[in-house]
Amino acid sequence: MKDNKSQPVVGLFVTCLTDLYRPEVGFATIKLLEMAGCRVEVPEQQTCCGQPAFNSGDFNTSADIARQTIAALDGYEYVVAPSGSCISMLHHYPELFSAEDPWQARATALKARAFEITAFLVDVLKFDQFSSQFSGSVTYHDSCSGLRELGIKQQPRQLLAQLEGVELKEMEESETCCGFGGTFCVKYPEISNRMVGNKTESISQSGAQTLLGGDLGCLLNMAGKLQREGKPVTVRHIVEVLADMTSQPALGESAYALGKSL
Repeated sequence: MKDNKSQPVVGLFVTCLTDLYRPEVGFATIKLLEMAGCRVEVPEQQTCCGQPAFNSGDFNTSADIARQTIAALDGYEYVVAPSGSCISMLHHYPELFSAEDPWQARATALKARAFEITAFLVDVLKFDQFSSQFSGSVTYHDSCSGLRELGIKQQPRQLLAQLEGVELKEMEESETCCGFGGTFCVKYPEISNRMVGNKTESISQSGAQTLLGGDLGCLLNMAGKLQREGKPVTVRHIVEVLADMTSQPALGESAYALGKSL
């Protein structure tokens, strides 16, 4: 742990899905950052990153959202999120402004200090001192944005390798899209369903007990399909395992199903 004078100050970009569907992922991210010696703050003015509007071609709305987000995240040494998808959107912000617009320089500055959590721990902090307890076999899904836009591949695997009792069973086509794709699954539901069906088959054939990933959109999509197919695979965000926060129901499970009271 670093002393207070040298603690990096990190602004946590919570993301919509974490806020609305899985707050535990946000708490786990904070725990990991604090374990790694960071001081974490959660800017109250943050909202959506603007990716749905951007992917739909509504660049005016995207720029409005970008200004809001840039202003909310100003002043932090680093900005970190438990989502390759949302961080990759922050990296697109400079494209929304002309070279003459002062917001482009601010967007470029944010891009340089915005990181997905596993990449931040491995590439920036070089952190590998975990005391977490997790036993079982896992397989890992490489999300499209994290892999293709941010180069996240070995970082989560390197972190999982630090945990005693974890056996990584790679699935076939771990880099293949799960079919979620934000609005893609709404516009092309039949194609999306076929894609996630192919994905859950690969997950099942890996023989792993738990599916891990770094983007909640992908994980919610696959968890729902696994549940509908009756496949006994637990689904969690990787930060929950790394932070030793797996006592709560997994994605797609309910407290009642685990014999717990709400």
